[in-house]
Amino acid sequence: MTVPGRDQVLILIRHGHSDWNLTHRLTGWTDIALTRVGLDEGAEAGRRLAAAGYGIDEAHVSVLRRTRQTAEALLTALGAPAAPIQGTWRLNERHYGALQGMTRPEILVRWGEAQSRRWWRGYLEAPPPVDPGDPRHPRQDPLYADLDPALLPATESLRDCQGRTLPYWREVLAPRIAAGRRLLVVSHGNTLRGLVMHLDGITAEAMELVEIPSGVPLIYRFGPDLRVLGRDWLWT
Repeated sequence: MTVPGRDQVLILIRHGHSDWNLTHRLTGWTDIALTRVGLDEGAEAGRRLAAAGYGIDEAHVSVLRRTRQTAEALLTALGAPAAPIQGTWRLNERHYGALQGMTRPEILVRWGEAQSRRWWRGYLEAPPPVDPGDPRHPRQDPLYADLDPALLPATESLRDCQGRTLPYWREVLAPRIAAGRRLLVVSHGNTLRGLVMHLDGITAEAMELVEIPSGVPLIYRFGPDLRVLGRDWLWT
């Protein structure tokens, strides 16, 4: 691994475990808190980053509490508890539509393995949507009361999720990295898959095999033109 310095750096991490992760329930936009295990994962990631010599100037998270909790635990363990944290719905997990809140075994029984796997691993297909009046629809959640309802999804494919995340990369994250800010992004498995797909130039077919483990920092280094120079997983 390259020795860290003031190079242009982006650190990606998937939030720690929640109860729904542990029971294989599709969480999506449901605002579930971390377990003690999840909080410990965030703190351990912060200790590993500190031991490797990384610093963080600011953190970017989704509006879902599990990402902010992970960021706070990580930054405290890193020795940077005062680093600013900015939240955005554009870093939210993919919305799973009618699958949201169901367990994977329940989904397999109802829709079959082939169709179910196309929904949760594929790039193009979105699950069945929820109705606007369904409690799982973001229009029913006060977290999004200030957003244009037309922006709020009833379901999303990975392509849809990537489509609302990449503007945040282009308009917020990339300019700050180019300005020399060392960024931490704490987000979700599918959101990070879409961003990694973009940064690494991965095809949709290859992306189906990519996994983002929880609590493990993925560190990108960039050149002056924001061309990716290298990427490393910071394992224990």
